[in-house]
Amino acid sequence: MTRRLAAAAVALALGALLAPPTVSGAASGVVADVGAPVAGATGIGDPYWPQDGNGGIDVASYRIRDSYDFDSRRLSGRTKLRLTATQDLASFHLDFLLPVSKVTVDGARAAHGRPSSHELRITPKAPLAAGTAHTVTVTYAGRPGERRYAGERNWLASPREVVTMNQPHMAPWWFPANDHPSDKARFHIRVTVPTGREVVANGQLVGKKRHGARTTWAWKAEEPMTTYLAFFAAGDFAIEKGASGGLPWLVAVSRALPPQERRASMSLMRRTPRVVDALEADLGPYPFSVVGGLTTSLPVGFALENQTRPTYPAVGRHYVSLVVHELAHQWFGDHVAVARWRDIWLNEGAATFMEWRWWETHGGPSAARTLQDSWASFPAGDPFWDVVIGDPGPGKIFHSAVYDRGAMTMQALRHRIGDQAFWLLLRTWLDQKGGGNATSEEFEALASQLSGQDLTSFFTAWLRTPERPAPTAANGLG
Repeated sequence: MTRRLAAAAVALALGALLAPPTVSGAASGVVADVGAPVAGATGIGDPYWPQDGNGGIDVASYRIRDSYDFDSRRLSGRTKLRLTATQDLASFHLDFLLPVSKVTVDGARAAHGRPSSHELRITPKAPLAAGTAHTVTVTYAGRPGERRYAGERNWLASPREVVTMNQPHMAPWWFPANDHPSDKARFHIRVTVPTGREVVANGQLVGKKRHGARTTWAWKAEEPMTTYLAFFAAGDFAIEKGASGGLPWLVAVSRALPPQERRASMSLMRRTPRVVDALEADLGPYPFSVVGGLTTSLPVGFALENQTRPTYPAVGRHYVSLVVHELAHQWFGDHVAVARWRDIWLNEGAATFMEWRWWETHGGPSAARTLQDSWASFPAGDPFWDVVIGDPGPGKIFHSAVYDRGAMTMQALRHRIGDQAFWLLLRTWLDQKGGGNATSEEFEALASQLSGQDLTSFFTAWLRTPERPAPTAANGLG
């Protein structure tokens, strides 16, 4: 995610190894020892949001079939999940907020209940044995805009347009999910809307069928992704598509925008293939089979790195660094996802650093200069340094320090270990962890291994100390 754009403008103006997290079910990917069937846990084990995700299951795929009415803002649908039990289960949970009318497990009607507004408890007719695969189908209908979770509302809609933006845990507003980054799955998203409106989602358009006054759009994402990266947007969109170097691209801009903003937004979206080329030069091949972007007319206030197709607010034709940031997330955050929310600096710090790299290679200041200027712009004692970005807390995962101090950490590391070791580190990290999840401690260990240096004090200063790192060579600032 790009920080709230007002904060981003300020930032632009300013120019050892620990054990992995203990999580249950999908995050561990381990089938538990056979025992008496139990009730699956209502959370996956992430301390930031204990009710996010669910224990005892690992979801392989989602087939979402939703229908949306713009006038009533009512969504109805049926989602089919293919999942594996990771322990013997008498019952299990999914994260979901809308009213549910029916649940089946392997085609048989299953009892369901609501321990809380966020939790859907499912009790199959027979227990699920550890290691066995099952198909779960949930039928539902309701108004997502009326739902709340963790004090948040999440339904961005107008009479002409709707867009889902799910980070960190907003998928359950429109489909039942194991809603935590540690459980990646494949997605097939079908959305039915009034004929004449378009639907855009992740991956490639694989079907479009008219049923009189309504039309169903089918999108398929080939590569597994986390639930917060799944999305759809529906409305009146100008769509352009093509291919660059064999990579298909599709971009969309809302026609609800004023004409000048619409033209500027499309001009920015058309830069997507060139930005991908620049990122590939540093990071290696783009990790997915299609790329694109969508500009909404809704006042979202931020951009989000939906896998293969980020969503942007209308920011004009010149804000290319925003496109760089969201496309850098395709490598850092999407291809390699965090295993727990505390490590979000790996996503946002890397994406912000790649903005600096873009400026460095496109006529702007060097990343080294940007590091020095950024460090100097926050004097010792500034509240900016109070945020411990290696564990910022759930209320600060989108704090500007996670982005800017995270980027400083990356550039300081580059200076500390040298260019050759640094770029080898990033590419090795992406090669080793791509398609899965990872932790900060794993990144730190790999950095030490590849550089041949003990970097414990470096990462302590940058990630785990609530004060400004001293301007020393050991901290990458000398």
